[in-house]
Formats: sequence, C-alpha cells, structure tokens
Amino acid sequence: MDVVVVGAGAAGIAAARRLARTRLSVQLIEAATRIGGRAWTCNIAGLPLDLGCEWLHSADRNPWTRLAKAAGFAIDRRDPAWGSQYRDLKFTQAEQAAAHQAFADWTEHLQSSPPRSDCAADAMEPGGAWNAFIAAMCGFISGAAPDRFSAKDFAAYDKASTDNNWRAPSGYGALIAASLPRPIDLRLSTPITSIELDRAGLVMATPYGSIRARTAILTLSTAALSADAIKLPPGLDAWRRAAASLPLGRNEKVFLEILGDSPFESETHALGDPRDPHTGSYYIRPLGRPVIECFFGGEGSKILEAGPAAGFEHAADQLAALFGSGIRRFLRPLVATCWSRTTHIGGAYSYALPGHAAARADLARPFEQRLFFAGEATRTIDFSTAHGAYASGVRAAEEAIAALAKGRT
Repeated sequence: MDVVVVGAGAAGIAAARRLARTRLSVQLIEAATRIGGRAWTCNIAGLPLDLGCEWLHSADRNPWTRLAKAAGFAIDRRDPAWGSQYRDLKFTQAEQAAAHQAFADWTEHLQSSPPRSDCAADAMEPGGAWNAFIAAMCGFISGAAPDRFSAKDFAAYDKASTDNNWRAPSGYGALIAASLPRPIDLRLSTPITSIELDRAGLVMATPYGSIRARTAILTLSTAALSADAIKLPPGLDAWRRAAASLPLGRNEKVFLEILGDSPFESETHALGDPRDPHTGSYYIRPLGRPVIECFFGGEGSKILEAGPAAGFEHAADQLAALFGSGIRRFLRPLVATCWSRTTHIGGAYSYALPGHAAARADLARPFEQRLFFAGEATRTIDFSTAHGAYASGVRAAEEAIAALAKGRT
C-alpha cells in the first residue's frame, strides 16, 4: 500500500477522503468493530443517540456542516439551552448571572494575563464564590479540573471558537460514519501491535498478519499512543512524551428515558448543583425527544466507575432534588457510556498539562516522512472536537501525499 491510515474515527475518515482524490493505494484499518471512534450514534429505544460527540461546535466554520449539507443530513441551528436553568430551580437568575460573569472573567484573565505557572486554576480568584461553578464547566469542556490543564492551551481554544453550536438530528456520529469514502479498503477489528521501519517503508503487525506500506497516518488517541500496547520504532520517544502530555479528559453520558405525562419541557436544561464541581448537567428533551441527556465531566464522571447503575442513580437523585421525588416514576435508565474504559480509546478528548501546550505541535510532526500523525490532539486550536480531528486528518494526508510525490521524483 502507498498509505495505511490507522484509525477510522473523524481524523482517519478525513484522511481517507483526501487520499481518495488521488491515485494512491490506500487502506484504512480500525481496531474496533465499527467506524467513527469517539463519534458514535446508537439507535436505542428508536432514538438516534450520540454517545460520543454530539454538537457541531463552531458550526459556521465546521467542515462537517458542509459535508452534512452535501450528504442530505439536516442541521438544527437552534441555540443550545446550556446557559439557562429550568425555572431557576435552586439557581436564581441573579446567581446565574454572577456565575456566568465569574466564568467570563476567568476566561478573559486566561487571555489577557495568563498565570506564569500556566496552570488554569491559578487564574481563578482565590476563594471566589463561583470557583466550583467554573470547575464544573471545565469538567464539561476539558474533561479535567482547572488545576490539571494549561491556561495557554484552554485560551487558544476559547479564542478560536465561535458561538455557533448546532446539531445533526440524525446523529453526529452517523454523519461522520456516512462520510467514509467508498469504495475503500477497510479492515475492522484489526489492531496494530507493532510498527517497524525498513528500506521500503514500514511493516505493521496485526493479529491477522503483517501489513506493508510506504507510509502510514496514525490517528490513535493520546491514551493509546502513550501506552505500551503498540511497539513503535526507535526514535519515537518524543512523540510518546508529547502524547502523555496531552491526556484524555473524562467525560461520560447517561441517558434516561422520560415516561408518561411528565413535567419535563422540551429543549430545557438544568445543572444539578451549580456549587458542586462534580455536578451533572441535564439536557431535557433534546430535539423534543423523550430523554434526559445527563453529562458528567472531569472528576464528576468518576461516579460511573462503579458501573452504569451508579450513574443512573446519581442522575435521578440530582433531578429529584430539583423537580421533587415524584419525578422518579417518569424516568427509566436507557444507556450509559464508559469512554475511559473503552479499549483502544481510553477517554474523551485531550487537554494539555500545564506548561505543555506546545506538545500539540510536537505530536503533529511527521517522523522520517513515513509516519504522519493526526487526531484532535494534534491541533493547536479546535482540539477536543470532531472538526479539529477532520482538519488534522486532511493535513496529515497532504503531508503523506507530498512525501510520496517527492520519493517518486
């Protein structure tokens, strides 16, 4: 093969789409039994539920928005209800205004006068009344507490993002999976165990035999790349260190089905406890569907380490504290995620450790013009998103195309 793309998530699919416009021989291999990676739309109870990425962030400049239109996928452009608390339950309008202002002040501080430590928590007001709220928001956005991630890295994302967050009603994961170029030489359930370089290119070992290629594009998650599950060629220690400096955050979802004539209104939202950094965030009847989508981020997602039942119970407890204990009879568990335990992925999306924002550019560097790296973690902006992964896949594909063209001249 001219190019083997490792990983059929958003980055791998984007790379394959770019390579499909050439005459190069291309193979796409994926360790899992499905394509999409951290984009996964599941049909549960007759509903297309996104267990992974769901919102087209910065949708006005997001390439998946264009691809959705071309493929006939509908886009819902309504503003999300994240910034509101349903009927001000245990969170008055004055408190909401103060909490959101505190978060805005903190993000502005990151931009205008970042702390020397590069630790995002050091930009918070000591003893600030809404520091727990800021920490909760960081859990949803980055999958980690603010003392864990780089101020510079967070500010770069925040500065580049737009306020347009849209949805694909049939599923973001479904859109990404449907964007796989066809025909394509695709191999599922094919994890690689080692990569060796030789004069002709490289050899990848899999449980089903070896794959030879002139070049490869690796779209592995940083958790997979920094682990020892894949034996890499000598000289890639710097790439492993870069990946280790960009750990995956913890973000999980729990879906509760709404039964009967409940008090839950469509397209509304509530925080379980805005004063608790571990609180859940509850999106009620998204797109009018009879579900509550419960988000847990950062340390809050650890509730699911005890299993999905613990997540269902915790979500029901927080909702009952807001709406009254009687609402429990309207709720039935549907599904819960476990991204941090998902083989070959190992978490949600990347954040940079304090002092390591430059690791994103380090991870994106080609190795000997034979190994190329893609994935959301290789973006200095738009990381942690499917559109960031898309851009990285296109970039890596173009690097491989240029390297192969140079080798032929």
